[in-house]
Amino acid sequence: QVQLEESGGDSVQAGGSLRLSCKASGFPGTKYCLGWFRQTPGREREGVATIYAGSDSTYYADSVKGRFTISHDSAKHTLYLQMNSLKPEDTAMYYCAGTMKLWNKSCLDVENSKDWGQGTQVTVSS
Repeated sequence: QVQLEESGGDSVQAGGSLRLSCKASGFPGTKYCLGWFRQTPGREREGVATIYAGSDSTYYADSVKGRFTISHDSAKHTLYLQMNSLKPEDTAMYYCAGTMKLWNKSCLDVENSKDWGQGTQVTVSS
């Protein structure tokens, strides 16, 4: 049974840093994708970053490239999102999601997963 649980959200000032964690258990082997997404009220959910556990290959949205880093510790079954140089527009509820990787799908497909965490709030003030 897949379980995902985020933590680490907080209120910070612009320019600050936060590290989000997502305990991601229940995935067999390493052929699975994990991702971070964010959403604010009234706006569509946005993909932030994804990672393939089998190779640690990553994807980042243009809006966070160079500022955010996604990583995965397979021994601890934990996904991380290091967020630096935070901006007010990064304010959102952040969610992690995971899915087994299909041979004909990229890790971007994690957005269609049925397995999501409950979210952790990040608020960046100017």
